[in-house]
Amino acid sequence: MTVSRHWVSQVKTIISPLLPELHKGQAGRVCVLGGCREYTGAPYYASMSSMRLGCDMSFTVCAPEAAPAIKSYSPDLIVHPLLDQRKSQEDVRAELRTLFQRLHSVIIGPGLGRDDYMQSFARVAIEVARESNLYMVIDADGLWLVQNTPEVIQGYRRAVLTPNVVEFQRLCRAVGVEASHGAAQRLSSALGGPTILEKGRVDRIATAEDVVECDIEGGLKRCGGQGDFLSGTLGTFLAWAQRYEEREKAGESLPAIPASQLPQVAALGASMVTRTASKLAFARYRRSMLANDMMSEVGPAYEHLFGSA
Repeated sequence: MTVSRHWVSQVKTIISPLLPELHKGQAGRVCVLGGCREYTGAPYYASMSSMRLGCDMSFTVCAPEAAPAIKSYSPDLIVHPLLDQRKSQEDVRAELRTLFQRLHSVIIGPGLGRDDYMQSFARVAIEVARESNLYMVIDADGLWLVQNTPEVIQGYRRAVLTPNVVEFQRLCRAVGVEASHGAAQRLSSALGGPTILEKGRVDRIATAEDVVECDIEGGLKRCGGQGDFLSGTLGTFLAWAQRYEEREKAGESLPAIPASQLPQVAALGASMVTRTASKLAFARYRRSMLANDMMSEVGPAYEHLFGSA
């Protein structure tokens, strides 16, 4: 691993400590918005990986058709079937405002699909998250929305976009950026400052001002669901970034990290954990590895990287 000690130290700084005086929810409340009739696995992977990493509560907001399947995957999931095509955007907006008041971060896109009503509800969710100053992950078909309407995320520096190779090229074309060396920084600049986690053989995590690379070895099996897994772990790290800000505001003595750098630090932590969990799962299952096999490796991956605290 060539991630510098400085960056690893910053990741460890934002991790929310487990203390006896804390109550339920203080180690992170994360929402995953996605899940349509066709795609129910993606929000499950995102929600469960967020909890396996260490957030206290994960809420899954989905279409009514997806809710029974998602609920059946685990009793730990809290599922809200709010994304009903029979509802108006304003009805959904009101419900999301109520829910988002309780959150530390939101993940928009896993299993969202590209139906017009699901895309419109995702746009509403981004608008509500911005109103609430929430940390936000945009992945999968949430990136399809950004590609087609870049203004929804323009200038929002508390967002992290997590494109794969194809999604990255599409985003670059949408805003007139050449997808060559240094493109992640140029893409961040063109969008007004959100962090870009460009997934690939090496993950590049860029703002308009800076880029850090994560080259930790992962597994060789490129099975579906690993991107959703990354989104979930990133949601938890962003929740911890919010908790870091709250702890600092309350007067706790913490190493200083600029607010503008917190999404980048969180994205690096998520990349490190996801790659390590993938490597551990691949070592056990080899070619038969599935994304679900990574769930039991989150704890070992975390302890390998950051210790047991």
